[in-house]
Amino acid sequence: TGVQLLVLESICVRTGAFSSSARQLKNKVPESQKIFQADNGLPVHIKGGTGDVLLYRATMTLTIAGEERCSRCISTVQEDKARST
Repeated sequence: TGVQLLVLESICVRTGAFSSSARQLKNKVPESQKIFQADNGLPVHIKGGTGDVLLYRATMTLTIAGEERCSRCISTVQEDKARST
């Protein structure tokens, strides 16, 4: 096992698998700041584009459906309690 670790370490060092210079990433923060700080009248939660709009609508749909389901369960429990008394 010790030899295997040495071989693995040498492979990682040669390929640069764990070095910061192996892959330079582009900083996308300034581009995102321009998009989200633009004064275009859109709410911030949908400025990201179509994906954000779809995610927002799905979230709102699930929230409303969950509220409706909870209300139905509560009313069922109240009706059962009223019948038993």
